[in-house]
Amino acid sequence: MSDTPPATETAAPHRYTAAMAADIEDRWQDYWDAHGTFAAPNPSGELAGDPELAARPKTFIMDMFPYPSGAGLHVGHPLGYIATDAFARFQRMAGHNVLHTLGFDAFGLPAEQYAVQTGTHPRVSTEANMVTMKAQLRRLGLGHDKRRSFATIDPGYYRWTQWIFLQIYNSWYDTEAGRARPIDELVAQFADGSRPTPDGRAWSELTGPERAEVLSGHRLAYAAKSPVNWAPGLGTVLANEEVTADGRSERGDFPVFKADLLQWKMRITAYADRLADDLDLLDWPEAIKQQQRNWIGRSEGARVDFPVRGAAGEGGGEHAITVFTTRQDTLFGATYMVLAPEHELVESIVPAAWPEGTHEVWTGGYPTPADAVAAYRKQAASKSDVERQAEAKDKTGVFTGAFAVNPVSGEPVPVFIADYVLIGYGTGAIMAVPAHDSRDFAFARAFELPMRCVVEPTDGRGTDPATWDDAFASYEAKIVNSTGSGLSLDGLGVVEAKAAITDWLVEHGVGEGTVNYRLRDWLFSRQRYWGEPFPIVYDEDGVPHALPDSMLPVELPEVDDYSPRTFDPDDADTSPEPPLSRNPGWVDVELDLGDGNGVRTYRRETNTMPNWAGSCWYELRYLDPFNTERLVDPDIEAYWMGPRDGQAAGGVDLYVGGSEHAVLHLLYARFWHKVLYDLGHISSFEPFHKLYNQGMIQAFVYRDARGFAVPAAEVEERDGGYFHQGEKVSRVLGKMGKSLKNAVTPDEICAEYGADTLRLYEMAMGPLDVSRPWDTRAVVGQYRLLQRLWRNVVDEATGEVTVTDAEPAEETLRALHQAIQGVAGDMAGLRFNTAVAKITELNNHLTKAGGPVPRSIAEPLVLLVAPLAPHIAEELWRRLGHTESLVHQPFPVADPELAQDPAVVCVVQIKGKVKARLEVPPTISEAELEAQALADPAVVAALGGAAVRKVIVRAPKLVNIVV
Repeated sequence: MSDTPPATETAAPHRYTAAMAADIEDRWQDYWDAHGTFAAPNPSGELAGDPELAARPKTFIMDMFPYPSGAGLHVGHPLGYIATDAFARFQRMAGHNVLHTLGFDAFGLPAEQYAVQTGTHPRVSTEANMVTMKAQLRRLGLGHDKRRSFATIDPGYYRWTQWIFLQIYNSWYDTEAGRARPIDELVAQFADGSRPTPDGRAWSELTGPERAEVLSGHRLAYAAKSPVNWAPGLGTVLANEEVTADGRSERGDFPVFKADLLQWKMRITAYADRLADDLDLLDWPEAIKQQQRNWIGRSEGARVDFPVRGAAGEGGGEHAITVFTTRQDTLFGATYMVLAPEHELVESIVPAAWPEGTHEVWTGGYPTPADAVAAYRKQAASKSDVERQAEAKDKTGVFTGAFAVNPVSGEPVPVFIADYVLIGYGTGAIMAVPAHDSRDFAFARAFELPMRCVVEPTDGRGTDPATWDDAFASYEAKIVNSTGSGLSLDGLGVVEAKAAITDWLVEHGVGEGTVNYRLRDWLFSRQRYWGEPFPIVYDEDGVPHALPDSMLPVELPEVDDYSPRTFDPDDADTSPEPPLSRNPGWVDVELDLGDGNGVRTYRRETNTMPNWAGSCWYELRYLDPFNTERLVDPDIEAYWMGPRDGQAAGGVDLYVGGSEHAVLHLLYARFWHKVLYDLGHISSFEPFHKLYNQGMIQAFVYRDARGFAVPAAEVEERDGGYFHQGEKVSRVLGKMGKSLKNAVTPDEICAEYGADTLRLYEMAMGPLDVSRPWDTRAVVGQYRLLQRLWRNVVDEATGEVTVTDAEPAEETLRALHQAIQGVAGDMAGLRFNTAVAKITELNNHLTKAGGPVPRSIAEPLVLLVAPLAPHIAEELWRRLGHTESLVHQPFPVADPELAQDPAVVCVVQIKGKVKARLEVPPTISEAELEAQALADPAVVAALGGAAVRKVIVRAPKLVNIVV
């Protein structure tokens, strides 16, 4: 067969070509749309009137939300979409009710930046991008229920995003009940005195702002001042994931500073234990689970209070520094303390002057503690958390001028601030035990601070830290030098010492055993235009009020300028000015909130929600997209996502997407889902039961001598090298993308070969969860497969169907049933590459056999192909005389007897050398195979009477005899 490229081959009148593929694909896509072929039934509709339909198992399949980029799709993007479509089609043919659709995560920074550059409203560019992307996805023949599609920018969608925010805002976490409860129940407890207020006053005595402040300390969504990543050059606050390792913005490469700003946050930390524990109920890759556990960072230890000996120059000690430590057994070795530069106590404990005898190296050369602290805090604000945590031996910091008291030894310990302590971890303060922590050791050496060995070294270095090169850290050694205050830990192991010191802390009221988490409350504010507005207004006292449901959605207003106000990139002492604040007619409003206070003047929240908000609950909207009365109908949610055998937490049956979302999106969505479950809105308490991470389609990147990418399509390979316009270029395997000039669009491949060829090639490239390189030249292999399939059913010269009603040969019948058995297993296990290989093998068998293909073989073959190459399968099915679409035809079922090989060749080895080959049944037992091998004349002759020491049998293919 010729390997002439499709575009130039001479076609027989009815040969399967790219032009024919385009015609077939377009016609069947129109048919599917017109007939609603992929519409998923709902309990309140089709299922209610059709018992047979209702009795079927269900499968809810989802892809991770795509963002409608202006660059459109390249061939790497559809990998997961084609895989889920093939699986969904297989499940329909296996008799399942299938829900599979796709929407668009359309809020976000790219559209806003484009608006800043061009003045085009983000909605205009985003909707244009969606039109392009929908056309590209349609061309691939994806079987989505298009009725259920939506975009997060639809007011009808983000009305419910705002509603969910209000559910979270109007809730608190009851630790005793272990769930969220309405905030009104907490208010009732304060009002009737069953729960005391923080200062002991009656609830009725508190003013409105005071009540709001108390409740803010409990709400699951609350506004608070906190250190955030502030990028003056962008004019916005950034999430941690938007800051590079060198402390600059991912977009624009501007410096990022730490600044205290009033921001909306979500108390995801209240769910830390449930988020960690419920991972055990999920069918997720273990690596993804571990990343979530690490992000949550649960650790057991103790809280310890260190009284401050004098504050702000006074002799009293009204302040105490609280630390969390997992090594409370080393408390006697704490010789100094370190606060994060942003810690709230810093300003309160700094005295007016340096204490007498302060070591010169502690002051940083500044005349007063206040000067030293202010300068250091400014310096620390210019560093990213990654820089601050770098494992460098050179530690920086400055003495605050204050001393705290070690509660077990009674000794004064100096209090420093240093950037290696982060405000976002633990309590933002540490007790430093320099003899047994490498970072503390380096800091103590730099600042000439004392060290005390309290864990006896087991490596012979002795117990004088002054002679050590680094700290000694161990959980296996004994405790030493730890006696005082009526307590002795000497001679105890770490576990025993932890228990003893924790009991002592509780007894003396200076600490307790506790659990700490790395997880921080979720920063939920963005100083941007293109995002969901908050359904919150503020009164004249600055107290936030939730809007009633009747006022939702709060739609985005028009503004003259979409860009946040930017400042000198190096000026950290600035504050954001959100674009929404520039529409005073929208910001300042008179409203009656229905709270009995009548019409009042309010100020709207001018921040917007982050782009994560819309993707936190979209699986629920897919279930019931037209419901305007409630988030989701309970019966519909219970049917598609409710708990069931093997899925105790409920959730989507299969969720496919990239591993880059291992933590943030998945953790945030799980949090929202659990809140909604606690409040009784849904029956499932996890959103995604099974998670599958597809690999990446990579492409070669070619770079010139300057390191710049050159167009991959223009590179020539010759003499063992690669050349662009006559100049040699380098080649490395990397991502595919427009900026790397190596992107191949699905439109190009569809035009050259057809969508079914692209689908087959992407599924055949390798295991779905493994990254693989794109090779346009290899696509033709799957194109030839489809041409051979077509020829096995249709005469290329006449267009007539050539199948016969004759009975197939036994060899062909066995080939079919072996293929059916193998393909069914592979499709169920998402092993699409091996499914394609088995289909290819069967098709090649028919081609080599020659002559007309029996109908009893052709029809099952077409059904096997259908999930992977649906257009050509539909066309062949119709030509074979069927009037209905094959989408809901039963998938072929293998005959177990025919699916087995009639005989298997077993190799018999003696001393590692093959001495015989036996034809045996595939079901032969190990005992039968051993007896047959030892009785074989060739084996008997090879043994020559030697004693058999051992026989290793691997039925049915191997016998190894040891003499």
